[in-house]
Amino acid sequence: MNAADYYGLDELRKGCSGFVQCCINVDTVLEFVDEHGNEVLNLGSFTLLPQHVVRLIMAREELRADEFTKFQAGLMWSKKHCDNQPNTDLKEVIGNFLEFIQFYKIPANILMKEIHPLGLVPYHIIMNALAYQADPSSVDPAKLSPNRRRPQDNSMSVQSSLDPLGSSTTLSSSASSEMESGRHSSEGATGAGCMSHSHVREMHDELEKKYL
Repeated sequence: MNAADYYGLDELRKGCSGFVQCCINVDTVLEFVDEHGNEVLNLGSFTLLPQHVVRLIMAREELRADEFTKFQAGLMWSKKHCDNQPNTDLKEVIGNFLEFIQFYKIPANILMKEIHPLGLVPYHIIMNALAYQADPSSVDPAKLSPNRRRPQDNSMSVQSSLDPLGSSTTLSSSASSEMESGRHSSEGATGAGCMSHSHVREMHDELEKKYL
């Protein structure tokens, strides 16, 4: 598809888009994200995803990403959002993702040297994580990830159509009522409610440049 874009071959691009459209669905996208969790979360294009999609990804038990990488991804997304909307508070925005991070799995030296000084994670979360690492029996497991709950009714749908330039496939989420009602004030940096085919392609291209 990149070659078709480069040489201006619209028909070839349409053919490639049609092929990609047939191959990409919710399962394949999420399987790819799960399999390459650390790499995907570190992509610059990850910050372009809507907030509810980022939350959906970070909440997945199948996601193969370490907890510090998840924190960094949430921080990166939050900073990007605050850059686009200067009046928003970084601590409030990143608060949307903290419930999906198991801080007790992050080494103590990283908690104290990399995370705590930022002043973005409530002190009691860090203290509970440190206490659990020192003596697991000393902390109520329910306190390790406060307010954490797996999003309910996250029914995923793929809506596909072909426009003159190719596919406009989107990956959208019918998120839980808690997400839809905007429990937190910030929306996705893109302001969109879905992960479009262009988002998937941007992440794919970035990975391709990095590893191929």
